[in-house]
Amino acid sequence: MPEIIIVKNEDEAGAIYARCVADLIKAKPDAVLGLATGSSPLAAYRALAATVRREGIDMSRVQGFALDEYIGLPLEHPESYHSTIRRTVVEPLGLDPAKVHVPGDVLDGAPLEDGGLIAGAGAAYDAAIEAAGGIDVQILGIGSDGHVGFNEPGSSLASGTRIKTLAERTRIDNARFFDDDIDQVPTHCITQGIGTILKARHLVLLAFGEGKAEAIAETCEGGVSSFCPASALQMHPHATIIVDDAAASRLRHKDYYKYAYEHKPAWQGI
Repeated sequence: MPEIIIVKNEDEAGAIYARCVADLIKAKPDAVLGLATGSSPLAAYRALAATVRREGIDMSRVQGFALDEYIGLPLEHPESYHSTIRRTVVEPLGLDPAKVHVPGDVLDGAPLEDGGLIAGAGAAYDAAIEAAGGIDVQILGIGSDGHVGFNEPGSSLASGTRIKTLAERTRIDNARFFDDDIDQVPTHCITQGIGTILKARHLVLLAFGEGKAEAIAETCEGGVSSFCPASALQMHPHATIIVDDAAASRLRHKDYYKYAYEHKPAWQGI
């Protein structure tokens, strides 16, 4: 099962992620990072940016691949994930924009009806990840229903990057980014599948707050099921889940997870 690390707050979680990724890039300057949007990874990106500046880490050869993108939004739309990744990751970390990719890059606002262009985008994205050598560290958030990326409950655990219909709950939750107008929220997306995510060499999932507690309990201690897509992390050989006390509140064995991490040799990292 994944290693579970229970921290005091998001800043502590961000520092753990930053140390892991900074050490990776020092050892492998052309590392490939898997990138996620949403609120959970922001502290991790801030901590990594601070570490990069403080330690003078060369980021010029690092590549990045985002998890997902809306269908129908132009790349320069402020709420496209292309724009979001640029604001929150590319610019703070000093990455080369040409080396950072989003599943919708080739679509650039193409409507869902443009099947000729959209149909092959998922396979092309998976091929691009493979051509880059695969993802070294994939950061993940989790929805309150256990979704990762835009893999809603019921998603195949073997799925590759593909077009998905957004659940109504997801569109309602994301309406806050679109002037609270659900009609502005796209109905479809392109997302890395669970099968694609599981190919990354290291998965790091972050979750904070009581609203994520049930999903984290199902992910870590429930059965592996497509109805909690994040539970697929139980099958990964190197997965790390970092949560605060509120998100860990429903874990039956949280005391053991704390004990194990407190007694872990520092040289093991995460």
